[in-house]
Amino acid sequence: PETYITYYPLTFRPNSSSLHWSVNNANETNSTSSDAYVISLLLSCIYTILLFPLGLMGNILILLVNFDPWQRMSTLDLYFTNLALADLVLVLDSLIEVFNLSTHYYDDAVLCSCMAIFLQINMYSSVFSLTWMSLDRCLALTGLRTRALPENASISHRSCVARRACATIWAAATLCTLIPFATAHVHHGWGRGFCFAGVAEVQWLEVTLGFALPFCVMGVCYTLIARLLLRSERPQRTKALHMIIAAVSVFFVCWLPENIFISVHLLNGDTDASRRRGNHTLWQRYPLTGHVVTLAACANSCLNPLVYSLLGNTFRRKLQVFVANDAENSALHHRNKLHFNIYSNRNQLF
Repeated sequence: PETYITYYPLTFRPNSSSLHWSVNNANETNSTSSDAYVISLLLSCIYTILLFPLGLMGNILILLVNFDPWQRMSTLDLYFTNLALADLVLVLDSLIEVFNLSTHYYDDAVLCSCMAIFLQINMYSSVFSLTWMSLDRCLALTGLRTRALPENASISHRSCVARRACATIWAAATLCTLIPFATAHVHHGWGRGFCFAGVAEVQWLEVTLGFALPFCVMGVCYTLIARLLLRSERPQRTKALHMIIAAVSVFFVCWLPENIFISVHLLNGDTDASRRRGNHTLWQRYPLTGHVVTLAACANSCLNPLVYSLLGNTFRRKLQVFVANDAENSALHHRNKLHFNIYSNRNQLF
């Protein structure tokens, strides 16, 4: 009774004030959520208008030019094609991600897992392609590739090596996705609302293998390339250095925000939230920040064609040949159609 009399006023007063406080807090939360939703929607529209067409048309153009039957596809063109294919899939899928403002599909285990598998395979293939292209370019300029693959090797042999490298990239991307997927479900089961992409170990793998390690490899490769070009007296070294700086900068700027966002979440040690991408995840607790880092990551696939191909002299020359051949074929088709119509009209007269 003494305890009851002593604490009753204290419990009654906070209850009344707490009720009033919770109503204000709910109103503030709803207002903040509404503002975040509007800003996220505006950013999604800007991405769709500006970056999405650039990524869509740029990657399609790379595929069309490199698959032109009138031009030979070099090993570097094959790597560009492989990269453009992965980026094109990511660009098309980005419309689902950038307009998934309510993040409802994270609560569906099957849909979330399918989306995560699809995204991670193409994400890893895109990052691995960028890394391999940087490594291949570095080996070619430093002369290390000549020791493993002599200069007198046939073009078919070089193409075979490039195709094997592309196949290895896709195989590695698939394994880096499916093995964590199977492991996560073995340990955590197949419960309702569980999505393997939210497991802490899977996210650590994305940060290290999908960003940190590739960026270190690209940084070392482009540092060696820059040193070689600075020693060279070729007049085009400035343009090459600009493309190298742009390539590393775009990859770093686009992927760094999302990896910092995930790393902060992982370093906090929130294991319950890391098990699933549901109502307690980082993306739903910080929806606006999560949406911004997602848009930044999607922008990398849109900017890759501009950096790696449209800024290169080789691609511009191939594009000019492609446009000239297309114009010539169109003129030839129009001329044949005109001759056919004249011939048909003569037959009708007689």
